Amino acid sequence: MPARRRTPAAEGRAALQQWLAAPEAAPRDVVRTAVRFTLEELAEVAPGNSVEVRVPPDAAVQCVAGPRHTRGTPPNVVEMDPITWLRLASGLVAWADAVTAGLVSASGERANLAGLVPLQAARVRP
Repeated sequence: MPARRRTPAAEGRAALQQWLAAPEAAPRDVVRTAVRFTLEELAEVAPGNSVEVRVPPDAAVQCVAGPRHTRGTPPNVVEMDPITWLRLASGLVAWADAVTAGLVSASGERANLAGLVPLQAARVRP
């Protein structure tokens, strides 16, 4: 079953484009909408419940097929700040580079999003 959308696609794409046009100048509500939209995109392209991707304070989603956790801390967690997530989702930074730089905290054997980012809907167009 696909993830439930909370952010209208047109609104999410507009927020993402606004952030991409001026990352340093984007208002906080634009960043939050872009983060939520791209996390919803991730949950749609990688449905499941085995990995929890957290982007505090904006949102979190469960994604990637595999064993589902039911209580407590999930065994596979990926966490980062909103700007790092948007940079990963849009292809401005590679997964390996973000992990190496310590911008991403990833724990668990399934907590590798390298094959999922950048997201097609968020990819920066040359």
